[in-house]
Amino acid sequence: MPAAHPISPEALLARVETIFTKAGVRPESARAVAAVIAAGERDNCKSHGIYRVEGCLRVIAAGKVAPDAVPRIHDAGTSVIEVDAGGGFSNPAFDAARPLLAERARAQGIAALVIRDCLHFSALWHDVEALAQDGLASLSMCPSYASVAPAGGSAPLLGTNPFAFGWPRQGAQPYVFDFATSVVARGEIELHRRAGKPIPEGWAVDSAGRPTTDPEAALSGAMLPFGGHKGSAISTMVELLSGAMLGEFMSKEAVEFMGGTTSLLPRHGALVIALDPQRFAARSGRDPIAEGERLLTAIGAQGARLPSERRFAARAKALADGITLSEAELAQLDRFETMGLAALEG
Repeated sequence: MPAAHPISPEALLARVETIFTKAGVRPESARAVAAVIAAGERDNCKSHGIYRVEGCLRVIAAGKVAPDAVPRIHDAGTSVIEVDAGGGFSNPAFDAARPLLAERARAQGIAALVIRDCLHFSALWHDVEALAQDGLASLSMCPSYASVAPAGGSAPLLGTNPFAFGWPRQGAQPYVFDFATSVVARGEIELHRRAGKPIPEGWAVDSAGRPTTDPEAALSGAMLPFGGHKGSAISTMVELLSGAMLGEFMSKEAVEFMGGTTSLLPRHGALVIALDPQRFAARSGRDPIAEGERLLTAIGAQGARLPSERRFAARAKALADGITLSEAELAQLDRFETMGLAALEG
């Protein structure tokens, strides 16, 4: 078994930040990107941890992201705030606009953030968890790449289209869920292909639209939405709200922009909606956070696990004992830190 080595979250953040600054990413953006990657590793969300470093570097090397982009906020004083990522990463754009989004949500009860022209790679729980820390409920969503057929369809049209929600709590971690609207991530099918194992029924269809358990046929066909027509409808909603409504790429256009490949990270827009529970409940005479806590406590009392509880437990352990990385993972960090983009050629 490969040796495992602990590293503190702060030390991992610093190392990943250095990798991106050496790759030409402006310091503020490098820190924002590194923060979500280090947070993913800290919370044992390996698919959004340092695994994402290489993908970010590859899109920089391909010239499909602007590493020096400075987010520009457009504020007309309404409930809709826009931030133009300028072809840069989504994370610094969100960080730049978050204070104004929170301020406007408190003032008006609800506010929406439109992130334009961004390279998106991170989990959405980071956004909604941050807003929960501001005492706000929120929704976050974005398109991705067309790799999912609509229910009853046969060809890729929808993305995996993630959707996240956060609710603030007092004295406890926020209630957060974040999930893709496809049955499974495309990477899971790739792992089955490499292992020579069939995929479960209901994951995908082949290029002719027939159900398949062959991972090769699935990869050349299309994945399926979770929950049949229900997941398909939610995925379509995500396309409409965070693509069509914003005037930004939908998942099919995102593939076309990248020259038909899904090997690079996608570029599109994103939508974040923030709501102030206190403003909505003001005339009721009731405390919305206390009311919500009754529900969440009752769920736990039945022995059910709330979403993200596993992630928060992993975070507590990492903060106490450090993040465990393998020798191979540390070696990859060393290579990227020393060689920068040239490490991709090896």
